[in-house]
Amino acid sequence: MVGEELTVTISDEELAAQAAPLVDELVSDQVASKVAAQDPTLWGPDAESEASIRLSWTTLHKSSRPLIGEIEALREELRGEGVDRIVLAGMGGSSLAPEVIAATENVALTVLDTTDPGQVADALAGDLQRTVLVVSSKSGGTVETDSHRRIFAKAFADNGIDAARRIVVVTDPGSPLSELAEKEGYRKVFLADPHVGGRYSALTAFGLVPAGLAGADIARLLDQAAAAAQVLGNDSADNPAVKLAAAWAAAHNAGAEKVVLADTGSGITGFADWAEQLIAESTGKLGTGLLPVAVDGPAAPGFADAGADATPVAIGPVTGAAKVATTGSLGAQFLLWEFATAIAGRLLKINPFDQPDVEAAKKAARSLLDDPSKLTGGETPTTVDDAVEIFAPRELAAARSATVEGGGGRREGVSGDGSLSDVLREFLATAPEGGYLAVQAYLDRLDDASAALLRPELAKRTGLQTTFGWGPRFLHSTGQYHKGGHQNGIFLQITGANEDDLDVPDRPYTLGQLQHAQALGDGQVLTERGRPVLRLHLTDRAAGLAELMRAVQEAE
Repeated sequence: MVGEELTVTISDEELAAQAAPLVDELVSDQVASKVAAQDPTLWGPDAESEASIRLSWTTLHKSSRPLIGEIEALREELRGEGVDRIVLAGMGGSSLAPEVIAATENVALTVLDTTDPGQVADALAGDLQRTVLVVSSKSGGTVETDSHRRIFAKAFADNGIDAARRIVVVTDPGSPLSELAEKEGYRKVFLADPHVGGRYSALTAFGLVPAGLAGADIARLLDQAAAAAQVLGNDSADNPAVKLAAAWAAAHNAGAEKVVLADTGSGITGFADWAEQLIAESTGKLGTGLLPVAVDGPAAPGFADAGADATPVAIGPVTGAAKVATTGSLGAQFLLWEFATAIAGRLLKINPFDQPDVEAAKKAARSLLDDPSKLTGGETPTTVDDAVEIFAPRELAAARSATVEGGGGRREGVSGDGSLSDVLREFLATAPEGGYLAVQAYLDRLDDASAALLRPELAKRTGLQTTFGWGPRFLHSTGQYHKGGHQNGIFLQITGANEDDLDVPDRPYTLGQLQHAQALGDGQVLTERGRPVLRLHLTDRAAGLAELMRAVQEAE
């Protein structure tokens, strides 16, 4: 693997000069060693209570060692029964780390962090005789994960398979899922350290169990983290975590509130997606924070042409426009970025261990599910353009009141020719100077993968830093920042019709209804907070995505 040595390089001279006094401050205050010693006072009195139960991640390279034998024993048991297909039901911290570990080690792991019926149906269509489901939830009440559990349990039973023998649970002690697993007699329950928050849990059972069952070498991963821990707890100006945290904070203080992440040959697959949650959920609160923007590579729009409001960070060797670069093995990088994020929280004067704004969208979605009529009634598009129903922000809708028929499809309730490109152009113009665009696709991230091409296209054509998230996956990641961070984002939601839906056993809603409620609920919360939200509903997903891409290209 490239870059086994753990390093952080600040290649931009101006940024290095701005970071230097912060490095000196952190060294003088012995912040790194205090983080390693799990000192909860580092983030102020308001954060002390939460921090006191959220710092065990600093010693996971030691405390997670017993998992190595437990996981290997279960893996051998399952393989002896012909069970070698691992499906993970988990969200956020329960899915992102094992996905990175498995992809980097090139072992097969099917990750379900979606409520899209098509994507879940594809996972069900695999060979269930060879399948074990890992149900992973820290709280034990994650609605997406519970839905997956119910659906798979029924599918196992319908195929004559003992569901209890095919379900493995990862959760916190005493959670509702832990109690259910005991009642149902599930195959194995791994209880994670409750003093580790979800986004810091890469080296707990949440990260290690699914990846280890899939065949990843978790002993090596812990060895890598152990070697890094010896460096990251030192109060030295050369400490990579101190340098990375100081660079982020210095850039933020200078107005660069966005951190653009690109892989430059790290040998790690998908690391930016994991780091995205860690940074966004840890720092995006109290109207401040760092917005991570994961891009395809160092030549991608937003990285190669980053403006003054963004800091390009290379995951791998320094290249091109990168102002900061990190190298190291996967286990070392996990610990480095966790240390750096926690330390940056101190410099930004926020609590890096809470997520005060996440619950709002969940509450709104639950309210809609309690009254399913709200999901199907009263929704009238502002415009319909071929395969795209347009639900424009109130301000745009009010300005577009005429009715026009034109082009090859219906175009109703708008001024001008009512085209999708017109509405997009007007919507994108609502972005404030220095703001950002978030593209949120409540679609199938496998079958509708082309939706991700919208990010670079929009970034290139608008000049805005542009993020892309699959819904509801991003709600457990950047969703906190959207509500709690710098309030200068605009939000493009993309939803799609479902050809086939899936019932959630013993629940009064389908998977498609849950997916729709999550989109509408999050949009409602963002709108209430004064942020523009444009929702585009694709009545035909393939045709709608093609039409949307054309509209983006026309909307300059």
